Amino acid sequence: MKGLVRSACLTHYTDIVRALNVEPMRQLRLVGLDPRCLLQSDLRISIEAVARLLDNSAREAGVDDFGLRMAERRTVSNLGPLALLWREPTLRAALKALQEFICLHNQGLVLQIEEGAGVAVLRLELVTVSHLPVRQSMELAVAVAHRMLKTLLGNHWHPSAVCFRHSAALDASRHQRVFGTAVQFNCLLDGIVCRSSDLDRSLPSADPEMARYVHQYLHSIQEDARAALVEQVHQMIWMLLPTGRCSVEQVAAHLGRDRRTLHRQLTREGETFSSLLDQVRRALATRYLANPHHSLSEIAGVLGFSELSAFSRWFSRLFDCSPSSWRARPFPLAAGKPRSP
Repeated sequence: MKGLVRSACLTHYTDIVRALNVEPMRQLRLVGLDPRCLLQSDLRISIEAVARLLDNSAREAGVDDFGLRMAERRTVSNLGPLALLWREPTLRAALKALQEFICLHNQGLVLQIEEGAGVAVLRLELVTVSHLPVRQSMELAVAVAHRMLKTLLGNHWHPSAVCFRHSAALDASRHQRVFGTAVQFNCLLDGIVCRSSDLDRSLPSADPEMARYVHQYLHSIQEDARAALVEQVHQMIWMLLPTGRCSVEQVAAHLGRDRRTLHRQLTREGETFSSLLDQVRRALATRYLANPHHSLSEIAGVLGFSELSAFSRWFSRLFDCSPSSWRARPFPLAAGKPRSP
């Protein structure tokens, strides 16, 4: 799985790193990115290389808000053809369309909208297969989403909360300035919390006739950007796992197939639902365990295990050690790779 993202995601990267006394060309070479990606916005580049670039740059500069610094300069036009979606009549309709077409901008970023008791959670997931830090990439994605909502709803709008899985920044002043609301760290999700009623607000840029043509256009260019079936199943597991509704039947239904058809198609690709489920659990387990504020019981639950003991047995089988032992290692994200199941 080699997910790609438009090189527009690196807009203003050069200016920001140079202001922090970091050499951009050296950072690009370290992760294998072509320097042309800084000059052309529509190149397709590796999501995982970008994630490494942002975290490496933050570490080299000695800052932990690098992703936010990049987001502060973003405009809706940075999303390319997705910026046309703001012709939808309501924010809900625009976000639903964004869910469908986001692969045109970023094949690894998935948006999930969850609602209940008048509260809406816009959960963002950066789907990768490597055990690498994604703090800066997630802060960039959430901050860009926040700027998009402010652009659509007006500067007077504020979310109820902004959530991050990772631990708090040493200096959270930029977080407060960028989001203008409560920023919660050590959460079990990355995303934005707002009122459900916000999603039903009319957009001042609404143009239903134009929206219809926009959908036709985006559908016409979507096939080249759509992930292969294995990647689609991988993403769907990633989104459904924390909800407690992740089963092969649910995934098949979301993809418009029945269970047997999905099994047959995955087999042709050399995969099974169980093998992909293990891949997602491995990636998420290492992310959660890297933050000591997440208890093992919480991690077991969000990974779909009914008991902590079941999670521990599964983890030990793949990693040759217990979750607590793995967490106790120095630099756990670099502490070796799991065994093949």
